[in-house]
Amino acid sequence: MHYLDKFKYCPACGSNRFEENDFKSKRCEDCGFTFYFNSASATAVIITNERGELLLCRRAFDPAKGTLDIIGGFVDPGESALEAIVREIKEETGIQVPPSELTFLFSLPNTYMYSGLLLHTCDSIFSVQIPSATTIHASDDVAECFWVSPADVRLADIGLDSIREAVRRYLSDRYFCLK
Repeated sequence: MHYLDKFKYCPACGSNRFEENDFKSKRCEDCGFTFYFNSASATAVIITNERGELLLCRRAFDPAKGTLDIIGGFVDPGESALEAIVREIKEETGIQVPPSELTFLFSLPNTYMYSGLLLHTCDSIFSVQIPSATTIHASDDVAECFWVSPADVRLADIGLDSIREAVRRYLSDRYFCLK
């Protein structure tokens, strides 16, 4: 099955002769338009406090509803990854983090099932430290947020592959304790 099998008609001219071009694109046999299915850009942040605890959240919606996650989301058109993670932190926790306080850690590929379509993403992972007394209001697609000691993080409870790997890398680099 091709990634773009759900796309039956050319978005440029409407032709039903929208055919597989290669593993990541389809091409219209009538007008020549080629659509590339490139990775979407996404961001996530590992938030810690002065005690070294991680802020984890519970996903309010699918995919992986009810599993653990960290704050993050898709980069909007016209936005940088840094601007996106600042926005996502505000939307999902109510916290305003100055961009200068965020540190880029690494990026990871991921897949994300949305409306029956497997989206490929490139996740940019950041970190930031905030005071444990900071008031956090879970909102948007976050059901709840809570602080967890690194020793108590259960990677198996994290629902998205790239987020699980990001937390694993972060903890193994810093604490050498994983479950």
